[in-house]
Amino acid sequence: MRVRRTRLEGPVLIEPVVHGDERGFFVETYRREVLDQAGVDLDWVQDNHSRSKRGIVRGMHFQPGQAKLVRCVRGAIFDVVVDIRVGSPTFGQWEGYELDDETHRQLLCPDGFAHGFCVLSEVADVAYKTSAYYDASTEGGFLYNDPEIAIEWPAGIELITSARDRAAPALSAIAESLPFRYELAA
Repeated sequence: MRVRRTRLEGPVLIEPVVHGDERGFFVETYRREVLDQAGVDLDWVQDNHSRSKRGIVRGMHFQPGQAKLVRCVRGAIFDVVVDIRVGSPTFGQWEGYELDDETHRQLLCPDGFAHGFCVLSEVADVAYKTSAYYDASTEGGFLYNDPEIAIEWPAGIELITSARDRAAPALSAIAESLPFRYELAA
């Protein structure tokens, strides 16, 4: 596995080695020591799996205290993280990566970042580890197409969202109440 830093401070892109032949493939999707060496010290407590059809957008969601390690086990998605740490020099900035079932890349969405994705293939299965249990009372989100954030969702795909995601507030409307604070690395 190769761990790559991203433009934003915090998220990392994990690129595993895929061993393939006429039988199929083998890929190691998690090795704690590799993440430890990259400075990612998280204990995973829950695994989640979702299935969505082409054009589905899920996001932008967050939960205080929860990091996610996201991978697409079937199909392809455009995976997005947004810095929502108050005081961060990159607050409100986003970056996105294609995750799919061929490269098996994974994206670490740390605590203090919102997460969302758009399905590029006809169907996609997304699996992700979390560092805290799901808690509906603390989860939050903001508008997936917030014009101030200006996420460049894939062109040529009709975006389909839930009523909840369509009704989410803009990030600027909730910024003062966000529990995430930026801290300079020591």
